[in-house]
Amino acid sequence: MKKIQIVSPAKSIDSEKIDFAKNWFADAAYDVVIGEHASGEFNYFSGTDEERLSDFQTAVDKPHNGAIVCSRGGYGSVRIIDKLNWSQFVRYPKAICGYSDVTVFHNRMNRMGYPSIHCAAPLNFKENTPESLTSLNVALSGGTNSYDFKGHKLNRIGEAEDKVVGGNLAILATLCGTDDELDTDGKILFIEDIGEAVYAIDRMMWQLKKAGHLSKIEGLMVGGMTEMKDSEVPFGKTVEEVISDCVAEYEYPVCFNFPAGHVEDNRAIIFGKKARLEVSGDGAIFTQVSKGF
Repeated sequence: MKKIQIVSPAKSIDSEKIDFAKNWFADAAYDVVIGEHASGEFNYFSGTDEERLSDFQTAVDKPHNGAIVCSRGGYGSVRIIDKLNWSQFVRYPKAICGYSDVTVFHNRMNRMGYPSIHCAAPLNFKENTPESLTSLNVALSGGTNSYDFKGHKLNRIGEAEDKVVGGNLAILATLCGTDDELDTDGKILFIEDIGEAVYAIDRMMWQLKKAGHLSKIEGLMVGGMTEMKDSEVPFGKTVEEVISDCVAEYEYPVCFNFPAGHVEDNRAIIFGKKARLEVSGDGAIFTQVSKGF
């Protein structure tokens, strides 16, 4: 039976959401363990830094493979990641799963050379589409995920086949210049975000560009850009136009409307694993094969 460990490395979460996720995993024939402080609360966080670190370290050290599922994002992962000891993880690798602030861990896995899963989190399991939860199960247990989604007028036609990396745009930009800076060379880059001003998205994109993270990628997938807002003085472009303009000089395929991010249809993407992206005038198809964890 596959092992699942649910932890909360960042913001606090209602225990009933964790219980719902535990039952979902159990129904899918997973053996589920909940971190001691997964439903805790310490100011903004699910526990003190020490408590959240202890839960994550315990999950890392368990002598089995499987997955560490982060209950939600928010903020807080960066405060504990450098205190983790990964020696047991190397012996018993696990898929670290989640999105948003969990991008901190995705970047660390990218640097260490291990795959991780960008996917729905227990916070949203009740609202997530059946397709998003099914895709997580496929990524964990093995099989092929194939997503066929509608086009966008700013899509750039083309094909790419390589490893996928990325996550939350704000986190990716924040980690530029650190030891967890993302390696994008020769990769397909995925980005998403929520609640940002249009000018902030422009700033983040230019930060990635100036750091050299947009010039050598094989393709760009733009997921949910949710609840975007304009400034008092309008920026003059949509978020999609901002992104498209920033990568206009490059020739790789670009697709918008990718079904992942802070959206109900948050499909699983295995970072660090090869996938195929086909962008046409009608839409795009993403295909990725998992051997399971």
